[in-house]
Amino acid sequence: MSIETRYRRLEEEIAKACMQAGRDPHEVALVAVSKTVGADEVSEAFAAGARNFGENRPDGLLEKAPLHAGATWHFIGNIQSRRIGDIVAHADLVHSLFEERHADKIDAAARAAGKVQDVLIEVNVSGEASKSGRAPDEAALLVEHCLGLANVRVRGLMTMAPQGDLAGARACFELLHTLRDELKAEHSSCEDDRFMHDLSMGMSEDWREGIAAGATIVRIGRAVFDDAFE
Repeated sequence: MSIETRYRRLEEEIAKACMQAGRDPHEVALVAVSKTVGADEVSEAFAAGARNFGENRPDGLLEKAPLHAGATWHFIGNIQSRRIGDIVAHADLVHSLFEERHADKIDAAARAAGKVQDVLIEVNVSGEASKSGRAPDEAALLVEHCLGLANVRVRGLMTMAPQGDLAGARACFELLHTLRDELKAEHSSCEDDRFMHDLSMGMSEDWREGIAAGATIVRIGRAVFDDAFE
């Protein structure tokens, strides 16, 4: 099955899941996670209609982003201080912010680049030691910190659910949704309608649970690019 066929089939499945959840399919962005493939595969997905791509390494952004005008690039990997300049130069949305020191460096790099960097706060809702992210009860502190940075815009929250447990994933995503709503309510005076709008949750195995729980972004790689994934 070609990348084009897989991508378009996935779009149809996402639209169906949205309608089953009583949601508008246009509310959900499909990020094709291209971290394991090359520029040619990204071009195939782009030709099929993909416009959002996700990379977990700055080098992936540097290689692929300049080749695909009109695409939106999501940085979904761990942030390394020394590579923040490269990330800010090429990423439209950073999904994985959970430290104040990185927020400060993103702010400085964005100011130098003449842009406002959109970010999501990564929250470790599951509490698994193997996952990075802010503890849910500490997310508000980072949001407050970012609101004081002129070149950082908090677009919402991101999380990763426990693997192999769809019920656990659904519960995890619902908790993130609740946390997002609480944080948005705490800053109801914020005039930017993009503030706390997004919930990035759901990957190839659990994106349906993400959509049912209110995801606005799902991050899907293998179901787009991997022949072995069915």
